[in-house]
Amino acid sequence: MLFKKPLASKKTNKTEDQDKWRFYGRRSGRKLNKTRQLLLDNLYPTLEISEDQITSAGDLNARALFSHNPEKITLEIGFGNGEHLAELMLCHPDEGFIGAEPFINGMTAFLKQIDEQKTTDNIRAYMDDAMPLVKSLSADSIDTIYVLNPDPWHKTRHHQRRIINQKNLDDFARILKPQGSLVMSTDVKDLIEWMVTEASMHPDFEWTATCADDWRIPPADWIPTRYETKGAKGADKMHYLFFKRV
Repeated sequence: MLFKKPLASKKTNKTEDQDKWRFYGRRSGRKLNKTRQLLLDNLYPTLEISEDQITSAGDLNARALFSHNPEKITLEIGFGNGEHLAELMLCHPDEGFIGAEPFINGMTAFLKQIDEQKTTDNIRAYMDDAMPLVKSLSADSIDTIYVLNPDPWHKTRHHQRRIINQKNLDDFARILKPQGSLVMSTDVKDLIEWMVTEASMHPDFEWTATCADDWRIPPADWIPTRYETKGAKGADKMHYLFFKRV
C-alpha cells in the first residue's frame, strides 16, 4: 500500500516528491457489474477529492471539503470494502469523513453501502494511495486516523512498503490535531510488533495502553470489519492499537 518516489510525472502542479507514486498491489479485481459501474461513474465524482487538490503545499483545508463545515474529521486509510467507515458515517452524521482506498472494487462496494444508507453528505473519497492526500492536508486538521488491517508485506525485503513507518508517521503527526488519535489494528503477529515499535519510537506519538486487555479487547463502540469477523487463514488474534499525538 505504500509508494516510492517516481521517475517523472506529466503533472505540473506538484513537486517531484508528489508527482506520481509507485503503487504496490492490485487496483482492481473482477469486472464491475452495472450497478457498481453506475455508482463509480455518477456517485463517486460527487464525493471525489480531485487530483487538482493533491499538491505539495500541505494546505488542503479538510473542513472546507464539506458543506456542513464539521468540527470533527476522521480519515480512514485503506478502508477495504468500507463497512467500518460507512457505519461510522451513519453513527456520526454531523462529523466529516475522508476515506482513501486505491482498490476499485473496494471503493464501489463502499459506494453501494453509503448510497443505500443515504449518508453521502459527510464523506469525501480518494481512490488512490493515501499518502499524497495526507501530504496535501493542512496541519492540525484531522481528529482521528484509522489504519485497519493494512497489508503486512511479509517478506523482509518488502518491509519498507509498510504504511506505518517513521516517514509516514511524520505526516500523520503533522495533520493530526493535538491529542488526536491514530488507531491501528492487525491480526498479523509480526506486523503488531512492527506497528507498536514504529509508533512508540516516534516522538509525536504515545501509546495509550496501560494493560494487555487494552490491545487485546476492542472498545465497546468498536465497529468490526468483514475481514475481522471472518478471520484470515493462519491469522493470530486481532490486536487494537491506540496512539495519541502528543
